[in-house]
Amino acid sequence: MTPTLLPGFSRRRAMACALAGMVLTLSGCAAVDTPATATRPALNAEALALIGQVNTYWQRTTPAEETAFWNVAAYHTGNIEAYRVTGNEAYRRYSENWAEHNRWMGARSNDKRQWKLTYGETDDFVLFGDWQICFQTYVDLYNLDQRRQPARIARARDVMEYQMGTPRSDYWWWADGLYMVMPVMTKLYGVTGDRRYLDKLSEYFAHANSIMYDGDERLYYRDARFVYPAHKSANGRKDFWARGNGWVFAGLAKVLQDLPAGDPHRAEFEAKFRGMAAALKAAQQPDGYWTRSLLDPTHAPGPETSGTAFFIYGVLWGINHGLLPRAEYLPVALNGWRFLRTVAVQTDGKVGYVQPIGDRALPGQVVDRNSTAHFGVGAVLLAAAEMARLKD
Repeated sequence: MTPTLLPGFSRRRAMACALAGMVLTLSGCAAVDTPATATRPALNAEALALIGQVNTYWQRTTPAEETAFWNVAAYHTGNIEAYRVTGNEAYRRYSENWAEHNRWMGARSNDKRQWKLTYGETDDFVLFGDWQICFQTYVDLYNLDQRRQPARIARARDVMEYQMGTPRSDYWWWADGLYMVMPVMTKLYGVTGDRRYLDKLSEYFAHANSIMYDGDERLYYRDARFVYPAHKSANGRKDFWARGNGWVFAGLAKVLQDLPAGDPHRAEFEAKFRGMAAALKAAQQPDGYWTRSLLDPTHAPGPETSGTAFFIYGVLWGINHGLLPRAEYLPVALNGWRFLRTVAVQTDGKVGYVQPIGDRALPGQVVDRNSTAHFGVGAVLLAAAEMARLKD
C-alpha cells in the first residue's frame, strides 16, 4: 500500500498508518474503506486531503504561466472544482494567473477569414475545440468574481458566436472535443441566455454521434478512423480508447450539470450518460482501474489514470445528482477511488500512470508511476471534488 502524506503530517506517521493496513486522513489513521464499510464523512475528508496533496505538489512544481492549449486547460477544469469544494484561494489565483497570462484567449488570431476548425496548434486554429476548452475556466472565473468583468468572456463569446453563425455542424469530429467544448456552450448559455448555445450544442452533438458512437456497445470511438471493423484491437475486437470515452463521459456530466431541467434535448444527453455508465461498469477491472482499450484489456494491459479518473468523476456525479442508482454504482466508484488514492497518487502528491498525449491505446507503450500530465491531474481533481460532495 502507498501511504498518503497530508500537509502537516510527517512521513513517519503516514508510513505507520500504511504498515498497519490503514490510511492517513485528516483525523489520523483510518481503516481502508471497502464498498461495504465506506462512510460518507470519511470519504469526504479523504477526498479533500487528496486534493490538497495533489494540488500542492502540482502548483509547486508547475508554473501557472503556460499555454491555453487543451492539455494545460484540462488541468484548470479540475482545479476550479478543487477550489469550489475547498475554498482555497491559492487554487483560484493560480487559474486566474493562467488566464491573465493568456489574455483570456485561446488561439489568438483576429482575422476571422483565416480561422480554421481542423487539427492545428497555431493561432489561426481558433475554431478547433482544443483551443476552446480554456473558455470553460474563463467563464467559471467570470462567475466566481462578483464584479462579472465582461472582458473575461469577451473572446469566448466572440469565437463561439461567430462559430454558431456558420452553417457547419461538423465541429466535433473527435471524442475529446466533446469534453473540450460542450461545457463551454452550456456555461455561456448560463451567462447570456442565448438559446443558440443549446440548439447548436445539440446539432453538433448529433454530428459527433453519427460518426463516433456505437449504439450496441454504448461507447465512443475516438474518431472515424477507429470505427469497427475498419479498425480492430490487437485481438480483433472493437477498440474503444479509455481516455477518449473519459472525455465524453465527463463532458456529458458537465453538460447535464448546467443544462436546464426542461430543455428539450436533455433526455438525449441523459440517455447517452446512463448508457455509457452501464458499459463502463461492465468494463471496470477488478483492481478498480480501466485499461486503455476498454473491451480488450490485453491489447494494452495495466492501469491508466486519466480515463479511470474521468470515469470515477462521472459515476460520482451521476450518483450525487440522482441519475445513477447509488446501490449499483457506488461500489464502482469506490473501487476506482481506491486505485486513485493508493496507486495513482504517489506519496509526494504526484499523479502517475497517466497515458501520454495520444489518440489510441498503444500496445507496448510504457505507462507507469512516473507517467504524469496536466490532464491526468485535472481528471483526478475532478474525481476527488465529486467524492468530496458525496451525499448519504
